[in-house]
Amino acid sequence: MKLPFCKYHGAGNDFILINNLSGNYHLIKRQINALCHRRFGIGADGLILLEKDKPPFDYFMNFFNSDGTEGTMCGNGGRCLVAFADRVGLKNHNFRSFDGPHTGQVLERTGLYAKVKLQLNDVNKISLYDKNIYVTDTGSLHLVKFTNNVKDVDIASEGPFWRWHRDFGEEGINVNFVEILDNGCLFVRTFEKGVEDETWACGTGSAASAIAAWAHTKSKLEHWFIQTKGGNLEVEFRQNGDGFSDVYLTGGAVLTFEGEVEI
Repeated sequence: MKLPFCKYHGAGNDFILINNLSGNYHLIKRQINALCHRRFGIGADGLILLEKDKPPFDYFMNFFNSDGTEGTMCGNGGRCLVAFADRVGLKNHNFRSFDGPHTGQVLERTGLYAKVKLQLNDVNKISLYDKNIYVTDTGSLHLVKFTNNVKDVDIASEGPFWRWHRDFGEEGINVNFVEILDNGCLFVRTFEKGVEDETWACGTGSAASAIAAWAHTKSKLEHWFIQTKGGNLEVEFRQNGDGFSDVYLTGGAVLTFEGEVEI
């Protein structure tokens, strides 16, 4: 069977997007893993099926990690999905993912580029795990570790150490290494579970890092600019008691190519 697809990236965080509004495609773990393989497949950090949903939702985001496992929320993937859904003709973006409802907005579109703003879930709390280390859930569970020179971090060894740390159970945790560059500006590197490697950006990780920076710096800033290996993102939120609401992730979503693959 030939499977049509589009390949998108959000700040270098790349995804295979498939229009499954017809419900005709039923991919198994082995197929998803093969499609995401960077040498023998299309290559991607994850795969997303655009699927129908019941009102009041316009569609469903069916997200899988590159290893074929069912994912939690992916912020950059959600932004790429909004750009993709807009491209196939869906103009309203009140959708649902595994972690609940989300809304998206295409702020601008130029050729293959779209600037997308995505609302993430409210964050109930942020916890200080250890000195300079915080844990929070922005749709996916994240550890945020502040460091003075993030470019020197050996993520290949330190990432798996925290990702599989016994304190975070069998499911583990995503790991972000963060450097404060300036007031309201961060550089974030992320080791993602399910990919089991460093990704060039992470949307929920960027949101977690910004919220952790709010707590760490005690600056009370609620709008942060995020630099990643793959590009720039913005995170906004509003403190609400012990938690945070109105959490938004904004950045580019780019269609890199489209085609068909035999599965």
